[in-house]
Amino acid sequence: MEETKESLSFKGGAERLTLGITRILENMPGVVDVRFAEREPAEKRSLLSWEQKNTCILPEDLRDFYLTTDGFTLTWSVKLDNECVPLGCMMINSVARLCPLLQPVSFFSLPNAPSLADLDWEESSTERGLEHAPAAPHFDSRSRIFELDSCGGNGKVCLVYKNCTPGVVAQQSEIWFLDRSLCWHLLTATFTSYYRLMITHLGLPEWQYAFTPYGPSPQAKQWASLYQPLTFSCELSLGDPAGDSYLNKLDPTKAFKGKSKAPAPKKKQSTQCGSAGTAKGQGNIGRHSGTKR
Repeated sequence: MEETKESLSFKGGAERLTLGITRILENMPGVVDVRFAEREPAEKRSLLSWEQKNTCILPEDLRDFYLTTDGFTLTWSVKLDNECVPLGCMMINSVARLCPLLQPVSFFSLPNAPSLADLDWEESSTERGLEHAPAAPHFDSRSRIFELDSCGGNGKVCLVYKNCTPGVVAQQSEIWFLDRSLCWHLLTATFTSYYRLMITHLGLPEWQYAFTPYGPSPQAKQWASLYQPLTFSCELSLGDPAGDSYLNKLDPTKAFKGKSKAPAPKKKQSTQCGSAGTAKGQGNIGRHSGTKR
């Protein structure tokens, strides 16, 4: 009885933590192997240690999240041709893995070795084509960046503190997405908003690229249109009022319309031959008439 109560209480806690998304995924066609990793809450001393080590104050909502569960992992697959193909992945690193994106320079590294700070440059929002876009983070000491999710190698979701001063505790943070071309894109201002965003997008591949000017890959769009049609169509309408900025326009009446047949060359030749025969006939008639005369 006690084990049954514990399992039911854990199931209820998991339901609240995942906002019921596991039940929704299990009822979707073709979705199999929905797995949610159970984790113990993080200790308060580990959170204090992280803040002292990195000279940053964790946002209140992220602190409450870590005091509930030390990280988050939910994966699911789809069944294709009797094979399970991993598709969705929702992940938030634990406190121990909430590491700085910019690691300190090692003593054994080369003196002129390139780093991300060398790729940092001042670029105005007008040059990027975004007039009202917020200032992007920097790879140098002006920003403190910590990795929340590696996105399966398609980029990185980061907890970012901007406008930092060495030796001063940073307090204001945002959630940004760093794509594979090392360009920054603002996702949300708070961790709670990002968490809901991640659950809403079901952890589909490259869902973060929906908040970039170029969007996800065609394959990722196909998965999104299949398992997330409502949100996917809303994102299209936000990108373009017509709602079809990312779709190829195909008119079946024109694409499959048969070509108009050109007049057969034989008809032209017969016409020419007929006119030539008429001319020859008139010439023969003239000759015969001349002979009779």
